[in-house]
Amino acid sequence: MSSISIIGLGNMAGALAGRALAGGNAIEIIGRDPAKAEELAAALGGGATVGTFGAAPAGDIVVLAVPYAGAVKVVSEYGDALRGKVIVDITNPVSPDFQGFVTPEGSSAAQEIAEAAPSGVQVVKAFNTLYSHVLAAGPAAGRRLDVFIAGDDAQAKARVSAFVESLGMRPMDTGQLAMARTLENAGLLMLGLFAHSVKHTNFSLGVIILS
Repeated sequence: MSSISIIGLGNMAGALAGRALAGGNAIEIIGRDPAKAEELAAALGGGATVGTFGAAPAGDIVVLAVPYAGAVKVVSEYGDALRGKVIVDITNPVSPDFQGFVTPEGSSAAQEIAEAAPSGVQVVKAFNTLYSHVLAAGPAAGRRLDVFIAGDDAQAKARVSAFVESLGMRPMDTGQLAMARTLENAGLLMLGLFAHSVKHTNFSLGVIILS
């Protein structure tokens, strides 16, 4: 069991919290709007606690389930309250025209978040290649969904991998945090598939091992 704090009140926050509770994890919901945080916790069946925005999160793993535009600001606002935590970045910093990114050239959302975080914080990229309703539904066609992860710290990735497994999903380590840029390109790929070929969002990217 992992202790997870989820900062954010949107669809991804709800999907992650629901699967995490089903997997036996301790979940804390945090949002700028306390009433909406209470509503989300109640909608999850009362198994989640509600934290105070800006106070030290209860969870050892902190999921940033907010848009990229606000993620770095959130990390900066929390400051030393995040020290010793593992931050999971799930964002896709895609430009409004879906043709590129709003992050600096050669960087990624995860790397920008890592730069804003205090020392002693490890950042792991994960979950950015899953639509919220696909994440909420869980295994599909008889196989676990793949969750691609990237990070510089082996222990932090192991902790996030254990959390992913508790959700009934398969963690796939892609390497160092610099690989987050590639994972964000995979998020952009999914938008291209939606727009030009698949025409809906009921799909996920995954690995089939042939031998």
